[in-house]
Amino acid sequence: MKALSVIALCIIVVGVVLFFTMAQKSKQGEALGLISNALSPCPDKPNCVCSSDKSDVNHYIDPLPLVHEDIANSLVILKEVIVEMNGTLQAESDDYLAATFTSAIFGFVDDLEIKIDSNQNLIHFRSASRMGHSDMGVNKKRVELLKQLYQQKLKEHY
Repeated sequence: MKALSVIALCIIVVGVVLFFTMAQKSKQGEALGLISNALSPCPDKPNCVCSSDKSDVNHYIDPLPLVHEDIANSLVILKEVIVEMNGTLQAESDDYLAATFTSAIFGFVDDLEIKIDSNQNLIHFRSASRMGHSDMGVNKKRVELLKQLYQQKLKEHY
């Protein structure tokens, strides 16, 4: 019985060390950025959502309409929401934002990218984990909360 307890403890310790190692490795990456002025597609893993490819039913999430066609103000509001959600802005341009979110327990880093498509008046989102296979729906929940908070702030501004 004592041997089983020692083996179980060793397995737990190895698992925790593995998770911390993977979390440290996730800190070394960066957002994929735009490809031909569009967000990158999701890889074939369930830890990513993206609004720019409706045919990818496993990863698709609805974009938001660009209200009032005010890109600059929309970016300001989106940045406010990202910071309120404890995200860290990494890059920005006239129609693009990149931010990171770090998990509380092991410190895994996820990338959030936002692209405003002024031709279609849409705000597109891509949120993906840098490491691992599954995220237990964290990226989808993050984007849905971000969209909700953005729409609340938009009502306050207009």
